[in-house]
Amino acid sequence: MKSRKKRDSWGSRFGIIMAVAGSAVGLGNFLRFPAKAASNGGGAFMIPYFISLVLLGIPLMWIEWTLGRYGGGFEHGTAPGIFHSIWRKNRFIKYFGVIGIFGPLVIFIYYTFIESWTLAYSLFSLVGKSTAITDRTAMQAFLKGFQGLERNQFFNGIGPAYLFFLVTFGLNIWVIYYGIKGGIERLCKVAMPLLFVFGLFLMVRVMTLGTPDPAHPAWNIANGFGFLWNTDFSALKSARVWLEAAGQIFFTLSVGIGVILTYASYLSKGDDVVLSGLTAAGTNEVAEVILGGSIVIPAAFVFFGPVEVQSIARSSVFNLGFVTMPLILNRLPLAELLGFLWFMLLFLAGITSSVSLAQPAIAFLEDEFDISRRRAVTLFSIAAFVLCQPGIFFLGRGVVDELDFWGGTFFLVVFATIETILFAWVFGMEEAWDEIHRGADMHVPRIYKWIIKYITPFFLFAILGLWFWQEWLPIIFMKAVPPGNRPFILGTRAGLCVLFLTLAVMVKLAWRRRRARGTQ
Repeated sequence: MKSRKKRDSWGSRFGIIMAVAGSAVGLGNFLRFPAKAASNGGGAFMIPYFISLVLLGIPLMWIEWTLGRYGGGFEHGTAPGIFHSIWRKNRFIKYFGVIGIFGPLVIFIYYTFIESWTLAYSLFSLVGKSTAITDRTAMQAFLKGFQGLERNQFFNGIGPAYLFFLVTFGLNIWVIYYGIKGGIERLCKVAMPLLFVFGLFLMVRVMTLGTPDPAHPAWNIANGFGFLWNTDFSALKSARVWLEAAGQIFFTLSVGIGVILTYASYLSKGDDVVLSGLTAAGTNEVAEVILGGSIVIPAAFVFFGPVEVQSIARSSVFNLGFVTMPLILNRLPLAELLGFLWFMLLFLAGITSSVSLAQPAIAFLEDEFDISRRRAVTLFSIAAFVLCQPGIFFLGRGVVDELDFWGGTFFLVVFATIETILFAWVFGMEEAWDEIHRGADMHVPRIYKWIIKYITPFFLFAILGLWFWQEWLPIIFMKAVPPGNRPFILGTRAGLCVLFLTLAVMVKLAWRRRRARGTQ
């Protein structure tokens, strides 16, 4: 019988922490978080945010690190195999694990295109192509022209955007080709510290803005931070604020996706997961709360005032990052350098996330079909490249929003609920507690034993229940979708169903091979 190849591994604890933090620190830290906080009660948003972090984010981080390390001991690097290792008597549980491959792949196929915009804009800033624009209408036209949504004086088609997509896609494949230690870890050990340097520089520059407009002395940086952090306690009465805060925790920590499961599967049995997981989560929170909360919204307040900043906070993250922020930076000295630093920061945050999204599918091919890294990356590259095309060419038809909802929102909560129940109730909290502390450098407070078993699953079921009650029917029947876009949305949903079924069939074939080898 052919011997199975040795699985990849991390080179250092610093490397795995930087990689997990890199997976979590993404575009949402610098665009989504400040917008959500400012538009949902400012400081009041932070109350449910930190409650969600303590009761949802940190427990799920520990659950995924522990499950991943445990499954890696059985040579499983993805959710189907890890779930099967936990509940061997249930022959269907591995199919629930398909979500842990499906979700990251769906996010990857639109995230890479958006990530390529940041690389393009960093170059546009450096050469001065966009830094002369000081009018919002013109900057929006620049963005739409680049995205291929219209032809105008800036761009005559989607060609430039597609070129940058090809470069970005190629960079992602190049990194993941070299594996866990030689590719992803090496990238994150350089990119994450550099990201923090760029972020700190921009934060300091924003904090020294002063009062640019003498006609509006109240438009100063102190009031800008006050706008973001002052507490409107009446906002806490809204269920939407609590749901938005919980959703942001999912989004920012990359829990419920399946990436952390895969990353942790490359640990050895004695490697710590408690302190490492907490450090990775803490690194992400510093990037989000301190850096992300100190750049866009306070700067927008100084230049546009309290009334306009409300609409800015509620605008799409595309407008926030690619229209509002460039307009602000273009009014400052050294606009070319500042613009480059801003978009390169976003690019570094993007690529450290996107390479992590590719890893579950590649690990599945390597582990369950016992094929080489080179062949797995080749198969992934071909499939992912084809799947990326609808989001690129039908961006204006709502395809990316649809992919983001199913891959990056709904299935995150579903997957997190499944793994929490498996961990606390199927694996058993006593055995799970021992597994968490295997090789641990610190002890988890005992209250988390109760939180993980009862509070976290209750929180997750509450989120799902409220979503079904408030959102299910309008979304399913496309109430908010323009009639002209509905065929594209239906086509996207059909494609997602085919993709999910294909992955489920691949899981079935993989387990048939395992039974034939006697390694199940």
